[in-house]
Amino acid sequence: MIHEEPLLFELSHGQAEDYVGGVPAEQGIPAEFIRGEVPPLPELSELDVVRHFNRLSKKNAGVDTHFYPLGSCTMKYNPRFNEDMAALPEVVQAHPLWDESMTQGCMEIVWETARWLAEISGFARVSLQPAAGAQSELGALMMVRGWHESRGRKRGKVLVTDTSHGTNPASAALCGFTVETVASGPDGCIDLKNLQAALSDDVAALMVTNPNTLGLFEGRMQEAAQMVHEAGGLVYLDGANMNALMGMARPSSLGADLMHFNLHKTFSTPHGGGGPGAGAIACTADLEPFLPAPLVARDAFGHFHFDHNRPKSIGKLTAFHGNFGVIVRALSYMVRCGGGGLREVSETAVINANFLRNLLEKILPTAYSGACLHEFVLTAKSLKQSKGITALDIAKGLLDKGYYAPTIYFPLIVEEALMVEPTETESRGTMEAFAKAFAEVCAMDPEALHSAPNTMPVGRLDEVKAARDMNLRWKA
Repeated sequence: MIHEEPLLFELSHGQAEDYVGGVPAEQGIPAEFIRGEVPPLPELSELDVVRHFNRLSKKNAGVDTHFYPLGSCTMKYNPRFNEDMAALPEVVQAHPLWDESMTQGCMEIVWETARWLAEISGFARVSLQPAAGAQSELGALMMVRGWHESRGRKRGKVLVTDTSHGTNPASAALCGFTVETVASGPDGCIDLKNLQAALSDDVAALMVTNPNTLGLFEGRMQEAAQMVHEAGGLVYLDGANMNALMGMARPSSLGADLMHFNLHKTFSTPHGGGGPGAGAIACTADLEPFLPAPLVARDAFGHFHFDHNRPKSIGKLTAFHGNFGVIVRALSYMVRCGGGGLREVSETAVINANFLRNLLEKILPTAYSGACLHEFVLTAKSLKQSKGITALDIAKGLLDKGYYAPTIYFPLIVEEALMVEPTETESRGTMEAFAKAFAEVCAMDPEALHSAPNTMPVGRLDEVKAARDMNLRWKA
């Protein structure tokens, strides 16, 4: 049943009781803090409000309610064990302004998480100060700039592969660099000839995502890194897809100088909803002095403290030391899995992606043939030409089937792209059911599909009009 939920203003009847459980709402509030006039807010009982938001929550898609094959974004199940650890009194009652002697346990959690990430990546040091993956990217590029300036260089260009995450060029531009795209080869990986042509003494760094956004492993990354290093530049690896490499390949061994982690993508912490997020920057010993300050350090007696004495540091990225509750969740996940378990996570993510790829390739071709890692990209180009069905149509049709849609029209180098990532948390039965629904959508009458979704509270929107003529404020 489709039910249009009214706004709270529309539900307001102006006769809400000022009592909750028999206690007057104004009881205990000093008179000087009570408004003289009632603000123009909706008036409802507690029960009305609870029911309103519960009804709205049932309209949401999420990892706890739906299969979420959102390629690149890695929407996977968040184990409740992690939530239990983050809800411990010692965690939720801690305050970042307490004296260091009162937060030794919290500081050890940050220090231990950084140690795990350093081991996984092979790098010398890790900072957990960034509040999100994109801020980690920006911080890493600030480190690149600082490293060059410390050597008397002023380099203004950053090379970005065309199969990198979309935030990479944005982060480089925000850091003040000029961005140049390096086109991939016919196999979807780095083209060394194109890279060589782009290198110059003005190149500060190469940004590469590995595995890339096509779900392919960049097998020539070591050669590419050597070329960049010979030209005096650094190599930054976007580590958002580490859920395909943990325990199998270390970015430091691939030639990277620094990288970032997305704790939500790899270590099952919450994702979306505007935050909180958590990122991390890992780097070589040569770049360690430039990491955000302060860092959590441990002295010879085993006591933890914040190391502020870092004259080459790029400074703070956040007011305190990252989103601590998210860091607790990530460490809980890593410790519970153990080293062998983390490798198994990556192996399962790769197996699941290839299993689902084999099912969906019978319906639509992949943009690049052969095995993938954690995700893969289909193209609806032929379906569009033969029946007029686009990637957008397929995505909207899947909503009517009870599935969240894959990422569409990304990466930009694939026409009518659908990027699919099942993650390691999905069962065989879920993936087979999704493939069945996918086939049914692609076989639908095009005219019927053009109007999808037809079972959602809101149908297909005019996205251009919505962006240019936003209506976000209620008026009586």
